[in-house]
Amino acid sequence: MPDRNSRPGGALVPSRPTEWPTVILAIVIHGGFLALTWWWQSIPLVVVMIAGGWLIAWHGSLQHEVIHGHPTGNSRINDAIGSIPLSLWLPYPIYKESHLHHHRDEHLTDPIEDPESSYFTKTAWEQLGAIGRLLARWNTTLFGRLTIGPAVMLLSFLGQEWWRVRENEPGRRRIWAAHGIGVAAVLFWATVICGMPLWLYLFGFVYIGAAMTRLRSYAEHRYAESHEERTAIVENSHFFGLLFLYNNLHVLHHRRPGISWYRLPRVYRQNREILIRSNGGLVYRGYWDIARRFFLKPHDDPTHPRHS
Repeated sequence: MPDRNSRPGGALVPSRPTEWPTVILAIVIHGGFLALTWWWQSIPLVVVMIAGGWLIAWHGSLQHEVIHGHPTGNSRINDAIGSIPLSLWLPYPIYKESHLHHHRDEHLTDPIEDPESSYFTKTAWEQLGAIGRLLARWNTTLFGRLTIGPAVMLLSFLGQEWWRVRENEPGRRRIWAAHGIGVAAVLFWATVICGMPLWLYLFGFVYIGAAMTRLRSYAEHRYAESHEERTAIVENSHFFGLLFLYNNLHVLHHRRPGISWYRLPRVYRQNREILIRSNGGLVYRGYWDIARRFFLKPHDDPTHPRHS
């Protein structure tokens, strides 16, 4: 199933026309963010937090789309669309680099080679200590991933980045300096111009948004001997499919990362049997199916079989 419009890692050929549905989506997300933060005091608090979390998670899905070369053939324009740090914690250049690294499918789930792996090496597991291992096991359940998962992800990432900045890894300080300016602008708008309490933005937007994103990534990958069988499919997800820009059809995304989000459902339907055979039948019948199986049960052993 080669994609004639994509290159390795999802970069597009320069002649690819502008994808207007994605441009419109970017306008809707950023416009919705400005509207919600501006009128937040006129909206019930619970609605503000749900809508805020949705917009942050949706923006993360848009960034993922941009990373793979959408919506134009100009990488500078694409990166400009994805670079506004609404989530505060993740610099876009770092996300772009690590996610394209993740797309080396032969290394999927490997805790050393795959930057998006949730597995531990034996050494790292032992270094966690008793409390750390308890939290890590909790984080392998869906309930844990939605509650403590965002905190684990944020603290782990920021801890690693602090070490890289302190060690003056080439380019890291420049990335974080530029990112800091963007974060300051977002917070100035939300808390000073719009008068939103900082706690509301940090929890109602950032944390809840991260939790929604963790729902998507929870069952995306699972170790198998064949790397082709390590990527899952979540079907029947019209509501969350829109939030995740149909990245729930994850095996198709890994095989053809250049396909734009609004084409994924049709291409999946046309190739469903081939894709299910290729990933060994790792299919979930929606996110309720995942919740039924793993809400309080681990998705897998947290230690990686090849590093145990």
